[in-house]
Amino acid sequence: MKEIVAIIRPEKLQKVKNALEDAECNGITVTEVKGRGRQLGITESYRGSNYKVDLLPKTKLEVIVKDENLDKLIEVIVKNAQTGDIGDGKIFISNVEDVVRIRTNERGENAV
Repeated sequence: MKEIVAIIRPEKLQKVKNALEDAECNGITVTEVKGRGRQLGITESYRGSNYKVDLLPKTKLEVIVKDENLDKLIEVIVKNAQTGDIGDGKIFISNVEDVVRIRTNERGENAV
């Protein structure tokens, strides 16, 4: 099993969520976060004064998937989160050793 952690633009959340549901991926955790990448934030102007916003609002998605579904779901996220502009985000993939469903005590892929 793998954990997909995707950091995306907040305005892309609904589109990505709907696409994941269409791909039969229903379990998802969503967190509103702030961060920055290579762009190191943005400079904005307000009433003639410039100021730097170095932590931008982002949305963090976490999904646990079976190994055989990994590439499909990464493709779904990229396709639906991509704008082609700086700040589209990143996807991180990690191994998951085990999963336990608290309600039934099921373990492994059956608990996903």
